[in-house]
Parts: sequence; structure tokens; C-alpha cells
Amino acid sequence: MVRRLRLDEGVDLFLDHLKVERGLAAHTLDAYGRDLARLLQFLIARGREDVDDVTPADLTDHLLALADARLSARSRARALVAIRGLFRHLVAERWLDADPSGLIDAPRTARRLPGVLGEEAITKLIAQPADTPRGRRDAAMIELAYASGLRVSELVNIALADVNLHQGFVRVTGKGSKTRLVPVGDAALDKIARFLEHDRPTLVRDPAERALFLTDRGRPMTRQAFWKTLRNYARRAGVRLPAGEISPHKLRHSFATHLVERGADLRAVQAMLGHADISTTQIYTQVSRARILEQARKHPRAR
Repeated sequence: MVRRLRLDEGVDLFLDHLKVERGLAAHTLDAYGRDLARLLQFLIARGREDVDDVTPADLTDHLLALADARLSARSRARALVAIRGLFRHLVAERWLDADPSGLIDAPRTARRLPGVLGEEAITKLIAQPADTPRGRRDAAMIELAYASGLRVSELVNIALADVNLHQGFVRVTGKGSKTRLVPVGDAALDKIARFLEHDRPTLVRDPAERALFLTDRGRPMTRQAFWKTLRNYARRAGVRLPAGEISPHKLRHSFATHLVERGADLRAVQAMLGHADISTTQIYTQVSRARILEQARKHPRAR
């Protein structure tokens, strides 16, 4: 090495690399900057001035200090990502011979269990839309979202050609432009069939429009419009979750959890949700167990 590199210079070099060469978004750069500023403050207080002064023990102690400051495991894991990135970059640029962060394990983060509606709440929600063209469209969308576990972006982008009422499935284009076939139950199929026959024709303004679900102006429904619609119906039905308001994604979580609770094969649920990795789907087994424990605690001898 030609000269020793000060810690603050090393951080500036790394952040410039992230901004210029990797093109990270501003909010991501801000997060890296905050995490590394905390690291700098800790190391300088220890008398570490140059990048090659830093030891694995320093970095471990920094993470322990973050834990003592009550930062969550998720925040500490994010901080470690920034720290590892910094020192790997300095090694790659030959400012360091060895990476002091290489043997540090990431803090374990508990996977957050998604909010799930009970079956009774789903029934109340689906019953809210009025028996009008707009109401029947909304009912079909809510029923389909719950019956198939679609992401909201997938739901609003369904085209007429994607629906097969006779065979009972919809063709969905998900993340990464991957296409999958998702089976749909009779209740959703009946609502879609009725909407197609009686209500969609009254919404059409452009005969070339191929979207299944249309607004009153004849345009394809948007994610934001459906989210607001669902929220209003949930408020009207008195349906709430401890973790916040109802959202389209809560319908997706509910779909998967109810399937698992009724004994569905996890691989089948994975395929219907369009998850690339089975580990993503396995969180619903945790939700199911949590719901079972919740019900068990209601037993008169549980306390």
C-alpha cells in the first residue's frame, strides 16, 4: 500500500463507489451513510484512525453496542451489510490485505408473520359490495384475490384472454415476467362470469380494451384504486387487523394461510403464489401454528 487510508476517507470512497459505479438509489445510499457514520463514531472513539487499524473484535463490539442501544436484529443485520460492503471494497481496491468483517455472523432476524384475516372476516368483507355494476366488479375482484392469492399488480393486469371460466383457472404474469396458471374456486368464477356477462359491457368505452376489470371511465383498474376500494369495504364491515389496515396483500396472506391450515401441500401453495423459493412459502406454516396457539389459549384451562 502506498499510504495509510483514514477511516473517513475509506467510507467516502465506498459511498462514491455505490453512487457512481453501482448507481444505488438515494434512500439506499442514505441508509448506508447512516450505518457507516455510526461505525465511524464508534471506531474513532476507540482511537482507530486508519482502515488497517480496525480488527474483527472492534466490529463485533460495535454490533454488540448497537444491540445494547436496542436496535432491532433487522437493523443490525442491515448495518453489517454496510460494514461488510465497506471492507470488501477496501480489500478489492488494495487498501487492505484482509477483511476484518469476514468471520462475523449476521444477527438472527425473526421473520415477521404476515397479518391474516379469519374466514369469517373474509366472508363479511366479500358481502359488502352492493348489487350494482360497480359493486359486482368489486365483489369479483375481492373474491378472485382471496380465491387465488394473486398479488395486486397481477390482479389488476389480468386480461380477458387470461380467464378460462370453463377450465376454472386464470393465467397470471408475475415477478420476472413469469407466467403461471392458478386454479380459481366456483364462488369467484360465478362472480367473474356474472360481471363479464352483465356489467363489464356497461363499463367499456374502448372496444379494444382487453383488461378484465375496468373503472367507471372504462380504464383498467389500478393498484391504488383497488387498495382504496378494499379499505373502504373493510371499514364498513368492521374488519380490522392488529398490525394495521386491510390491504390486498393481506388477502394473499389469508389465502395461503387458510390453505395450509386445511392441509394443502406446501409445494402446491408455492406454485399458486408464484414463489421462486419454498422458504418464502414456509412462513405460512409459522402463521398457521401461531393461529393454532392463539385459539388454544382460549381454552378455559389454558390459564
